[in-house]
Amino acid sequence: MNGGAERFERFEGFGRHERRQVGAGDDSRDGSGSRDAGGGRDGGEAVPPRVPAEDGGQPVPEPLTAPPVLAHGVLKALLGAWALAACSAQETAAVEEHLGTCGPCADEALRLREAVGLLHAEDSLDLAPALRTRVLQGCLDRRAPRIPVPDWVAPYDAETARLDALLQDIGNAEWHAPARLRWFEGDRPVSRRTTVAGVIAHLLSVDGLVAVTLGLDDPLPRAADAPTPAARTEAYRRASRFPPSRGVRGPWREQSHALVRTASLTSGNSGSGKLSVSYGDFELPLRDAMLDRAFECWIHAEDIAEAVAYPYEPPAPRHLHRMIDLAARVLPTVLAERRRAGLATPPRQTRHLVPAGSPGRSLRLEIEGLGGGEWLIPLDSPAAVGSADHAVAHVALDGVEFCRLAAGRVSPEDAAAGQEGDREAIRDVLSAAASLSRM
Repeated sequence: MNGGAERFERFEGFGRHERRQVGAGDDSRDGSGSRDAGGGRDGGEAVPPRVPAEDGGQPVPEPLTAPPVLAHGVLKALLGAWALAACSAQETAAVEEHLGTCGPCADEALRLREAVGLLHAEDSLDLAPALRTRVLQGCLDRRAPRIPVPDWVAPYDAETARLDALLQDIGNAEWHAPARLRWFEGDRPVSRRTTVAGVIAHLLSVDGLVAVTLGLDDPLPRAADAPTPAARTEAYRRASRFPPSRGVRGPWREQSHALVRTASLTSGNSGSGKLSVSYGDFELPLRDAMLDRAFECWIHAEDIAEAVAYPYEPPAPRHLHRMIDLAARVLPTVLAERRRAGLATPPRQTRHLVPAGSPGRSLRLEIEGLGGGEWLIPLDSPAAVGSADHAVAHVALDGVEFCRLAAGRVSPEDAAAGQEGDREAIRDVLSAAASLSRM
């Protein structure tokens, strides 16, 4: 009787149904509080059975009962199963009651529960692309920065931060995992074997072109002998006594921070719009060069993620849109260069050649999905203006697919493109997009 009373007090917070089960012996007595044969009280009507609420088809849980009385050794042996949530309901109740009175077992249970948390790997080790932007925006809403990062620097800032988060998660051995630098030369795919550390060394070397333009230190000892991205990558390799390792991460990240900081300071200078970054055989305005470096950072981050089996997401849509826009703006010039080199179809009639600034034959490039939009690409002269009235072809591509085509990761023949109109114009534009890639 005393044990039943103690159990009743312990579970007094539960409803009448549970109390009846815990102290069932008290309800079986005759008298004013007894139940009749029909289950009623004081000769009244029988109490209807309780009907559980809708549970979506799940089995109705068993009513709670008092935990069984188990020896200390048995309860201690159940701690591992309890931490893994493998105990029955009665065993769980007994263990948790015991943990409230036994300090050593409570400490052991805490250690086991923390260990179980380490057994469950995360589905994705990468942060959502928009998470960093949301956190920064929340901070900036509270206090404006002394030196704001301009819109044209933000994609590079975001992509270098995402790549650095990837590098922070990989182990020492993974820095030497094999990777490939891939691009197109003419109409031929080219690749070079390297390692994850070699990819970061490549980014460090080519980002140095922007650093020199901004008056920062060049990571290469003899920069004058290496005017192009490929030459700079080779110069860095020759200057290193040993193959690149994880030690290259520090200089690359310091340089990326310096680029963001200096470019942000430069944006307030009236002469910043005149700065151009030389890539050896062509130049880009500083704003486009920072966007180009953001694009390369993302593409090579995907190469690294593939090498170490790491999940990696595309850039934020607004940043991806800027990257696609840069490629679309450069396409007419690249198409003209390919035509001069005999790699693209020349205009079949001289009437297609139009004065600078006039509308001419065009291809409508429709980008779907992330970063989507439409661009009219002039076909016969980079000085012409794209015109919907003069469109002779239409190509539809996914945004990420188009970027991978422009990075040399997808061939023009394998690009999943919807095509309509002049086949030669479509082939020339897709091939020109692939030739945007470089080492």
